[in-house]
Amino acid sequence: MTDKTTISAKNDKQDPSRANQRLAYGLVIFVGCMVGMAYASVPLYQLFCQVTGYGGTTQEADAAPVDIIERNVTVRFDANVSGDLNWRFKPSDAPITLKVGETGQASYQVVNLGASPSTGTATFNVTPQAAGIYFNKLECFCFTEQTVKSGETVDMPVIFFVDPDIDKDPNMASIKTITLSYTFFPKKEEEEAASFDAPQPETISTVTGVGPKSVSAGS
Repeated sequence: MTDKTTISAKNDKQDPSRANQRLAYGLVIFVGCMVGMAYASVPLYQLFCQVTGYGGTTQEADAAPVDIIERNVTVRFDANVSGDLNWRFKPSDAPITLKVGETGQASYQVVNLGASPSTGTATFNVTPQAAGIYFNKLECFCFTEQTVKSGETVDMPVIFFVDPDIDKDPNMASIKTITLSYTFFPKKEEEEAASFDAPQPETISTVTGVGPKSVSAGS
């Protein structure tokens, strides 16, 4: 093995173009590996968030819990739209107070203000972020492409509950309010929005319980 390596090194010294070729091949392989890891990072990060609740990522459930405990939690609703999507997006419901383990239902409303149909996809999270692992959705419109016709109004329901296990977590003892937040992005931006290191675009935001607030798309 040493003799072959020595011979290869001598040949590279005698023929610099061969050495450059070997380096080029190595760089191509390295770049290919990095690109593959970059494409894998987003779905892996999403999976990590869904399992751990990191970043306020909520959980999905197939059924509501059997036990309902005597602890109240108020859920507020926040709606945001990327400045590149000409939609009006807002929560239809005021904050809801329910018992931990009890199923709640709320609705969001989208109106397409544009002159043509457009498609958006919603990302989501909750605050405080540590509550994400305990906030479960039974029905949700997130990560599903929503195509809305010009001038059309669409109501989008979400059914949820707060896992009773939150009461066993001493770090959650003081949590009395959770905010469920959705942000709609144009279809072309959704992949970037899901990336943990992607820059956040300008949004128009409406939060129930504190009055509407907005950022003009032209400001």
